[in-house]
Amino acid sequence: MKKITVANYRQDPYYARIVKAVEGLLREKGFVAPLELFIRMDLLSPESVGNWRRGRIAYLERAIRCNLGKASRILRILRMHAHDLDLKPSLTVYKRWTEGSRPLLRFSKTGDHNIEDAYARHFVSPRKGSFGAGVKDVPVDSAGTRMTGDQYATRD
Repeated sequence: MKKITVANYRQDPYYARIVKAVEGLLREKGFVAPLELFIRMDLLSPESVGNWRRGRIAYLERAIRCNLGKASRILRILRMHAHDLDLKPSLTVYKRWTEGSRPLLRFSKTGDHNIEDAYARHFVSPRKGSFGAGVKDVPVDSAGTRMTGDQYATRD
């Protein structure tokens, strides 16, 4: 497979499925969460997400029904499509649904922060109000990567 770029992502075989799922999620919820996208594309079951949120699955990628290259490809296409739709990226903190201590959940086996951020980045429609508790706005640059305090302070 070719590398996904801004010039070719619309020709990717997953693009039409992603667009259809994004349209439905925006219509119903006003935002797109990668977990919801994978569920809509039938690559992840709601039961697996529930088990992951309860700590029964160590990391979410273990439950996704496609290889990690395809999952990464889908996340990249989602980010580009969301940019075209002028959706606002918003990082969300995922914590375990348990009593007592509520540690952060992991999406990937490696815990790489770029991969973790890609799964945690929701895309919010500017036409709707704020959505739900637990959404933490984190400044991101035009490439959709998290900005540090210094970068944010000096941004124009």
